[in-house]
Amino acid sequence: MDSTGKTALVTGGNKGIGFAVVRQLAAHGYTTWLGSRDEARGRAAVAALEEAGAGDVRFIALDVTDEASVAAAAARIASQTPSLDVLINNAGIYVKEGDGAPSTVRLDAMRATYDVNVFGPLRVTAAFLPLLRAARGAHVVMVGAGLGSLTLQLDPSQGLSRWPAFAYSSSKTALNALTVGFANELREEGIVVTVVNPGFVATDLNGHAGTLTTDEGAERVLRAVQLPLSATGSFVTDHGTCPW
Repeated sequence: MDSTGKTALVTGGNKGIGFAVVRQLAAHGYTTWLGSRDEARGRAAVAALEEAGAGDVRFIALDVTDEASVAAAAARIASQTPSLDVLINNAGIYVKEGDGAPSTVRLDAMRATYDVNVFGPLRVTAAFLPLLRAARGAHVVMVGAGLGSLTLQLDPSQGLSRWPAFAYSSSKTALNALTVGFANELREEGIVVTVVNPGFVATDLNGHAGTLTTDEGAERVLRAVQLPLSATGSFVTDHGTCPW
């Protein structure tokens, strides 16, 4: 996948799956903007990638919960490039203190989770649409989760049915709906919108209990960047598609 001359943006790119996605995109030739709400951590991540010879990686301050921050990021990137070929909506949170079963979940945990995991991708995608439309065959990839699948949640043979994290799981289900909405809206413009289940990746979000590495999760995300327009609106994973 030689993508020299193309541009990508990854939200929440300073650690975890996002950091691995940035590294892999840059290795494939993308000019890759690493979005991070924490400037110190974001710049440190860029410095680490530069030291490793990862390619053209640039820091962009981006808090997906702040409309002014999102607008400023879009304006800055627009001043540097005429188009955006790939947008990876990776930023996400799991509010451990306050999440739980529907009867016990705290509403403040629900609001905080949705603000990042659902409204964040909505804000960012809408703000960057002019740049995405200016590219030929742009891709928008939402980083979802198996917990977003209602089918898997209802399957008693799956451990997901016993995961007490209603705020997080329902936010990922809502992200699936957002993916379908943007896919339907943008299909005729040639923009491919998909959501990826990266698998159970060891990250801060799950206390590094996952069975996959961040590079393995990132590889699944990057496969979505190569999907044709006919795949828009898909919920994809390593073995094909994930049930809704």
